[in-house]
Order: sequence, then C-alpha cells, then structure tokens
Amino acid sequence: MTTPVRDLPLLFLGEGSDPASERGVDCPGDLPPASDPDLVERARAAKAALGDQVFILGHHYQRDEVIQFADVTGDSFKLAREAAARPQAPYIVFCGVHFMAESADILTAAHQKVILPDLAAGCSMADMATFDQVEECWEALEDAGIADDVVPVTYMNSSADIKAFVGRHGGTVCTSSNAKRALDWAYGKGKKVLFLPDQHLGRNTAVLEMGLSLDDCVVYNPHRPDGGLSRKELREARMILWRGHCSVHGRFSKESVDEVRARVPGVNVLVHPECRHEVVLGADRVGSTEYIIKTLDAAPPGSSWAVGTELNLVRRLANAHPDKNVMFLDKAVCFCSTMNRIDLPHLVRSLETLAAGEVVNRIEVDAETARHARAALDQMLALP
Repeated sequence: MTTPVRDLPLLFLGEGSDPASERGVDCPGDLPPASDPDLVERARAAKAALGDQVFILGHHYQRDEVIQFADVTGDSFKLAREAAARPQAPYIVFCGVHFMAESADILTAAHQKVILPDLAAGCSMADMATFDQVEECWEALEDAGIADDVVPVTYMNSSADIKAFVGRHGGTVCTSSNAKRALDWAYGKGKKVLFLPDQHLGRNTAVLEMGLSLDDCVVYNPHRPDGGLSRKELREARMILWRGHCSVHGRFSKESVDEVRARVPGVNVLVHPECRHEVVLGADRVGSTEYIIKTLDAAPPGSSWAVGTELNLVRRLANAHPDKNVMFLDKAVCFCSTMNRIDLPHLVRSLETLAAGEVVNRIEVDAETARHARAALDQMLALP
C-alpha cells in the first residue's frame, strides 16, 4: 500500500521545522518571509536602536542580505579577534556557524554576550571530530607508545571541546593561512603531529609546504577500531590526519579543474587548501579565503579565474570585479548549507529581541573548556 504524501514526515524549505530534531531553525513571532522588503527596514531600525551596544560579525560565506548589516566581514579567526577588540559592545551577533561563535565567546570579555542567530548553523567538518572520538584516538596513540611524541594541532574549524583537548595536551590551533607556521612549531616540539579535523588542509600543508611525503601521512578513521591503523603504521607516520573534510571544498575534483581548463582558455584556477590533494596539485594558486580575495583584487583586468570555494563568496567576488571573468570552479552550485541558515529573518529576530532587552540563542562555553581552549588559541597567537 502506498503511503499518501501528506502522511510523510517531510518539511519543505520554509514551511516548518521539527524542533525535536533541529534546534533554532524556526523564528517564532510574526516575521514575514525573507523576500519581504520590510525585513531590511526592520533590521536597520533594530540595529540603530541598539547603537554601540551591538557589534555584528559577518563571515565571508554569508549571503548578501546578511552581509550588508555586518560591521566587519572576514574569516572565522579574524572575526573572533574583532569581537575581542570591541569590549565596549555588550552584544556580539555572529553571522557564521557554531564553532565560530564559540571562539568569539572564548576570546571576548566576561560581560559580553555572543549570539548566534540560528542554533542549527553548525559545521559538518567540526562535527566530524567529537571529544570522545579524539580521546579514543589519544588512547590508541598511548597504546602504540607514541603519545609523548605527538603534538596535536587543530584547525580553527573545530568545536571548543576539541580546542580544549588540544590545549590540555600542549598543542595549538591553526588557520588555513598559518597552518605551516603551526606545523613548524609542532615539529620543533615533537616528532609527530595529530592534525584535526580536516585531513586535506593537513595533508596539503605537510606535503606541499613542508616537504613531507604522502607516505609520511596516515588517516585516522574514528569509525573504525584504532582508527583503522596498525601500531606499526602509527609509529612510522609523521602526520596523523583525522578523517574529516569540508562538505563544500571536498566536492571539487580533478575533473572540475580539467573541465574548466578545457572550456575557458587561459583560466587561472584558484582554490582553498581544504580542497582535495589532487585538486590543489592541479590548481595555479592555493590559499585561504583572505588570500583568494586579495588575489582577485590584484588580478589584471580581463583575466579569467575559476575559484574553488563557497559560492556566496565567489558570486560576491564576481560582482565586485566586473572587469574580470570570475566563475565557480564546479558547474554544480554549492553553498555552505549550514552557513546559509543565517538568513535575514533570523538576523532580524536576534536584533529585535536584543532591542527589547531579551537575549536569544546565546553561545556560552563553560569556564573549564574555555580555559584550555584559550591556551591553544593563545599558543597560535604566539606562533613565530
């Protein structure tokens, strides 16, 4: 017997949510649809009413309707530092994803409150490494007799729990722009590195910037006993990569690079180091989000660029440089789905509730976790 469509537990986009499975995806109240032009005026009015009490941060991957209200735009670490540099603002509205808001809470003063407009705005990469899984990994390293030789390094795109783990074990945090400096520091302290949670950034940095070979790298799979690695493999490895990746950058393939080169004569391929190793090898330039922006700003008029990063940013760059041919590396459109949960209705709700004296969706990291995570972040700031 066929089940009638009306009985299927499906929630179509914009037509409801299941609060038992996804927190923070609905906007209680009378907010109109995002297409309603009144939302822009409501956001402006609420922000004006709050004045210097609110500081709005907008990640580069946010949609334009949100970015227009950001006081500062940037990558995750830049935004967290910008928040810490505004102690006079009691409210920080972070238009990004959960781990970014956690970092802002760790780095800001105790009197400041960090708000994430939608609690469901997470990060699939950060979710690929949980505290319990990393603890089990460390136990495997101890069983192999190598834990004392391992320095943990975690990418900024990780939860506060993982940053705290790294801080407790004498490691550091890194960004896509300072990963080499972080690894140089780590190898000056130990013989091996456990790199969390993005295998591609770790592999690309180790092999292409530090002279390690692919044979020096192993991938720890948290869903397999002992990570799917023998003690011999762990002992011989110099770089132990966590089996994690970015759902956006991981979609690009060598075929994407080959196709755009065949289609667009003279195209420059510019990609983020979170892309797969073969994509990075096939690219002309590789760098962080800020590097991608600066590269296109400096590119000569008439040049063509296929950019391998999140689509909101690529479209914004294309619009900002009409004298250049800027395109998405892959034909298939790919937004960061969790980053795009921060939309205008959620931002308006955050601002209007703050203006009414109510704090909704505050992100708080407990004191013990924050202390150890701060140690890892401070170590990054102290990198030579």
